[in-house]
Amino acid sequence: TVTSGIVSALARNRVGVSDFGFFIQTDAAINPGNSGGALIDMNGHLIGINTAIFTRSGGSNGIGFATPANLVRAVVETAESGSDIFERPYIGATFETVTSDIAEALGLDHATGALISDVAADGPAAKAGLRAGDIILGFNGQPVEHPDALGYRLATTGVGATAELDVLGRKGRKTVKITLQAAPADDPRDRRTLEGENPFAGAVVSNITPRIADQLRLSPSLRGVIIIEVPRQSLASRYGFRPGDIISDVNGATITTVDGLAEVLKRGANFWRFEIIRDGRRIRQIIR
Repeated sequence: TVTSGIVSALARNRVGVSDFGFFIQTDAAINPGNSGGALIDMNGHLIGINTAIFTRSGGSNGIGFATPANLVRAVVETAESGSDIFERPYIGATFETVTSDIAEALGLDHATGALISDVAADGPAAKAGLRAGDIILGFNGQPVEHPDALGYRLATTGVGATAELDVLGRKGRKTVKITLQAAPADDPRDRRTLEGENPFAGAVVSNITPRIADQLRLSPSLRGVIIIEVPRQSLASRYGFRPGDIISDVNGATITTVDGLAEVLKRGANFWRFEIIRDGRRIRQIIR
């Protein structure tokens, strides 16, 4: 059976299907249970693998999402090479959408590109000469309309390749070559299960490493301690902590490392006053 429709969006992220998407969005009817089916263009070329559908009625009418064929190819090639996991290249920078006001100020015809908001000191972007405020407009000759489109281009290019970026900087447009690398490996010593009589007991925490920052799309310059896992029945779970929470302050002590957090918790206290960062919001609480 073949159904037809239009492609209404590309590189869709954060649609509740997975943390790693870049989906093709289409209104072609996709029956629930048809994940793995082919999404083809009018010439019969495979352009995606149907993955999910958003439907209010429970039927095939709704918005469908397909994984792009180029991304599927990159994952398959990774598996065929013997690797156990598929990694996006680490560029060492975070990006924001270019607004119409920014586009007008820089003389762009319309809002397009990926605005660099932060650059890791020793990352590939910094070594290539990229700075906060630069706008990436193209990637290997293809236009970059927004940060998600850049993420897709990076993912399908792969680790180890060299990419050419069309960049609008302070002194005008330029072409920058950047080597795409894997994120630096995590040190097992950075990760620890917290113990003792404190609200965080049972939680697995880690220093914010470049790999973790890249996976969670945090600022590459952010430092601190992040909760990786919260087992059920633990004290940390009972007090409502979640994976992804960043512990920034405990009893007036600024938390920058796992060792520093463990030292503060080891001292004990009659009550615990702490601050965490969750989804960009600072939450302060006191537990007696």
